[in-house]
Amino acid sequence: GVDQREIVSGIAEFYTPEELVGRQVIVLVNLEPRELKGVLSQGMILMANDPATGKLTLLSPVDRVGNGTTIK
Repeated sequence: GVDQREIVSGIAEFYTPEELVGRQVIVLVNLEPRELKGVLSQGMILMANDPATGKLTLLSPVDRVGNGTTIK
């Protein structure tokens, strides 16, 4: 919403880039940037992990909200 960030994440085995385009996800942005896999990551995508299968699932708002909306 307010800016653009590059985020490094290990979700490629669960989601293709095409599945993510246009999708709203919850991102934690008040973290110190960290270098992961040689790229500076400026946030963290929040996901749920099913312990039985190991599958990661994106956390998304049920209704569309404005980009950059604060989560409380």
